[in-house]
Amino acid sequence: MPAISFVIPTHNRKEVLSQTMDMMGRYRLSQLGGKDSEVIILDNASDTPVSEYVPTRLANGLEVQVHRLNENISASARNFGVDNARCQWIVMLDDDSSPVRGNINSVLDAMPIEVGAVGGEILLSDGAHEAGGLPEVIVGCGCAIRRSAFIEAGGYDSDFGYYAEEYDLCAKLIANGHRIVHSRAMVFEHRKVVEGRDFGDILFRLVRNNAWVAARYATGDVRDQMIESLFARYEQIAQIERVSDSFVSGKAEAIATLAYQPSRVLSPDHWKRFTGQQAVIDGVLVELQRRQVHQVQLIERGKGDDVIVRALESSGIEVLDSSTTQVIGTLSLGPMLDAIMRHRDALMAWEPMASAEVL
Repeated sequence: MPAISFVIPTHNRKEVLSQTMDMMGRYRLSQLGGKDSEVIILDNASDTPVSEYVPTRLANGLEVQVHRLNENISASARNFGVDNARCQWIVMLDDDSSPVRGNINSVLDAMPIEVGAVGGEILLSDGAHEAGGLPEVIVGCGCAIRRSAFIEAGGYDSDFGYYAEEYDLCAKLIANGHRIVHSRAMVFEHRKVVEGRDFGDILFRLVRNNAWVAARYATGDVRDQMIESLFARYEQIAQIERVSDSFVSGKAEAIATLAYQPSRVLSPDHWKRFTGQQAVIDGVLVELQRRQVHQVQLIERGKGDDVIVRALESSGIEVLDSSTTQVIGTLSLGPMLDAIMRHRDALMAWEPMASAEVL
């Protein structure tokens, strides 16, 4: 039974974190790695120290450590948590997320050594799924990372603050030879509390940080195109959300700093995995070839729909406006699972693991 260190950064969200601790304390300890598991809270210089209200042990016996930092270093506080962790697996949570279903211990115990990270199924409070991530990119509020792989990769880059830091980490994990998988047998709830969130700041970081990821890891022939495409997408989002000034600022900072990003261009095979193209090739393309299908319709388009189209068309599959064979047009696990519930006869672009067993 692998013991697990649950790592949670927080800043000025006393009620939110207290609720998370209460929910964690209700979970069966044997499913969380047993008596040697632990919760490590990184207090990002909150006005009221977390140690004043969080117990040292939860109701189920899970030990709690609190480390108070001198300043708010956002998501990179997780690095400090991993440094102080005693367990081989780290489960990353936000202060408003927690496991709600499944045996995390069994899932992680089944993972071969080449698996460096495992993404979970993440539900929102309304029953829909969390957006974000790719077949080999985890979402930070509900995932597990092998401690040795995390340290080898250098952890989270503090320059990112938050948003897209998981993409940067996963690119490094892939480059170092690790696999990243998703398991629906490990289920988390993200209550996604809006307290303390500024969408203007979020948009700024999404623009800048995603451009940094492209600059660091994209192959030369797609780098500039990828950056221009993400600028166009976030400009539309900024207009809808009425935060255009934040988009302009984020784009300006991205452009000013792209040349200074550390370059670690992924190999063609690693790039296919990082973007999700390889998951499409190994997933829906195999099924379409088995069925001898040559024309499909892409529905419910979202993140990575362009990658799906390229993978299909490069294999001789036509993507039409209408077809009897429909493929869910997103690589993001959560929206893909939501879409398949609405279109049960459609095909998913890739298949997450359905149980704790590894294929």
